Amino acid sequence: MKVCVIGAGVTGVTSAYFLARQGHDVVLVDSRARPATVSSYANGGQLSYSYVAPLAGPGVLPSVPGWLLRSDSPLRFRPRLDPHQWFWCLQFALACRASVAQASTAQLQSLSYLSRDVLHRLLEEENLDFGHVRNGKLIAYRSPELLEKARRLVDYQAALGAEQRVLSAAETVALEPALSGLGANLAGAVYTPSEEAGDCRQFTEGLFRRLKDLGNVECRMATPVQSLRREGRKVVAVETANGDIPVDAVVLAAGVASRSLIKPLGRDLPLYPLKGYSLSVPMEPGNDTAPEISVTDYERRIVYARIGRVLRIAAMVDIGSPNADIDPARIALLKRQVREAFPQLDLTQAVPWAGQRPATPTGKPLIGESRVADNLWLNLGQGALGFTLACGSAALLTAQMSGLELPIDAMPFRP
Repeated sequence: MKVCVIGAGVTGVTSAYFLARQGHDVVLVDSRARPATVSSYANGGQLSYSYVAPLAGPGVLPSVPGWLLRSDSPLRFRPRLDPHQWFWCLQFALACRASVAQASTAQLQSLSYLSRDVLHRLLEEENLDFGHVRNGKLIAYRSPELLEKARRLVDYQAALGAEQRVLSAAETVALEPALSGLGANLAGAVYTPSEEAGDCRQFTEGLFRRLKDLGNVECRMATPVQSLRREGRKVVAVETANGDIPVDAVVLAAGVASRSLIKPLGRDLPLYPLKGYSLSVPMEPGNDTAPEISVTDYERRIVYARIGRVLRIAAMVDIGSPNADIDPARIALLKRQVREAFPQLDLTQAVPWAGQRPATPTGKPLIGESRVADNLWLNLGQGALGFTLACGSAALLTAQMSGLELPIDAMPFRP
């Protein structure tokens, strides 16, 4: 089967790779000259398999008014004259119900554990250098009340297979001395020793090089897709600026850009871009001013991950930003908050970045056959968990397209 995969971010490249390894003839298409130059470029770097609770949760809506009134809020909302934005926000609010959030967490957990296992098998076969480390993760809490709530979540996630421990402030600092800068502001942490980290861009570029070496793959970069030509219930060609590509099947993995391609076929997608920011800070070996273990500052919604000689710091959710331009005020705020937690950390060489994460209201990606054509497949909507879920999403999609036994239940992710 000739499959055209649209989108060369981490989700598209992993999809193309696993489809090609299954024996399909693959054409990978992207408007950029290189892979992983948009949302996959400088994300948080954490491979957080045991902590995949969606943004939509029962504690979010009560916090929103306070966040919107604070200048240092991790969430910023810009209302726009866009019905899609308001419909997405309504669906998000409905997804914040405790029963929905709990079910979504369990479903995302099954996909994340699949992704972990698939990545580990992939690394046994392919020598990919992307700063991969298995250094664990700490979720640091400033509030004793929130730490107690986290203890209950740990108990729930233990039933799903997660191995986590709740640590006191002293135990947390003993495990990660760099957190001593928080002082009395540290109530404790949840420690997950099995968590991992790596550079998403380097991973995607490395897998892209392996993909090009396969004999049944063609990569057409710097090739903008203009439309999908449908006849009856089949997409028969992908129309690009550089000519048409006849197809047997199409995989849409182009993030929020996928909406403009599928909408003319009579279907809109519940995707909205959630803009996030990151800093990449050069770190010399032996520098102990930043954590060695991956850390999430829960109240600030800031993540820290060591990736080789770089400390990746990622944070914030901006809803309603029209593009991925870097807002200097948000970067300045992020730097102030980082200095508060790690006062000795040198940020003078920090490289800022911003990207738009393609998110669904429930936080669950859309993986499977679309409703508008029998041979149009979707793999998108992973949001801030794109790197974590990429391998599992690609494996689940490949099994569906190839008629194989499904590794997990695909119904929760049905488009």
